[in-house]
Amino acid sequence: MTKTTKWALGIVGTVFLVFILFWAAVLFFLFHGGSSDEIYSSGTGGTIAIVELKEPIVSSESIVRQFKKYREDNSVKAIVFRVESPGGGVSASQEIYEEVKKTRDSGKPVVVSMGSVAASGGYYISLGASRIVANPGTLTGSIGVISEFLNFNQLFNKIGIGSTTVKSGKFKDTGSPFRPFSEEDKKYFQETIDDVYQQFLHVVETERKLSPAKAKALADGRVFTGRKAYELGLIDTLGTYEDAISIAADLAGISGTPRIIKERKKEKLLDVLLGSVTKEIAGLKEEVVNQPILQYKLTQP
Repeated sequence: MTKTTKWALGIVGTVFLVFILFWAAVLFFLFHGGSSDEIYSSGTGGTIAIVELKEPIVSSESIVRQFKKYREDNSVKAIVFRVESPGGGVSASQEIYEEVKKTRDSGKPVVVSMGSVAASGGYYISLGASRIVANPGTLTGSIGVISEFLNFNQLFNKIGIGSTTVKSGKFKDTGSPFRPFSEEDKKYFQETIDDVYQQFLHVVETERKLSPAKAKALADGRVFTGRKAYELGLIDTLGTYEDAISIAADLAGISGTPRIIKERKKEKLLDVLLGSVTKEIAGLKEEVVNQPILQYKLTQP
């Protein structure tokens, strides 16, 4: 092999290696991200952590992780939980409620600040807090359970598409979009709904110290404004987000201006480049694919 050939192969190899490293870097920056760092505000007093939930409740993982982190951080004296959600999955709502309650019971104050909507599961998760603060125009309440099923049976009959289901028991395919909902199915699922509803009702009675009769009278799915919810005893006080921070500081014994800490999620470069398209796809997946069967959720137009 001549010296010239060796030089040529070396150059080609170097270019190929640079090409591979370049695309590896591009792929890393496109898809890597979504992690969180923390931002702080200056203050002379103790630290208050902000945990934000500003979406339908599909998963509890992120909120539970943040509450656990701040509960175990001795430098954090209180937590303000900003809730802006119409609710969502039953299981995820219950897990978040338990984590909020565990934090409150550990001696660390938790103050919920309700945004424009904190209903159904959004109200459920708020019940574990030390104080619940809402704006007069906040929509909250909607205490109840809902489950919705799509059915394609009539459409498929019109266009000549059929389906065959093999199952181990008569209720195994209850809720399938490929057959009508029978009266037996409705009765069976209503029993499940009623059980989950009673769990919600019990938490409302216990946390808000309401009689069973009063709690049940309020738990018919109605939404209430913050002002009405305050009159009915469903929240503790009317106020803004800043008011909630002040209340948290008082409960924690913080004097002076509290130092605020909260997580900031880093967006993936791909999300930044695609912008609203990525968000729309994620929203569609959340609404169609990830929807839990049982939901503490306000049905919105």
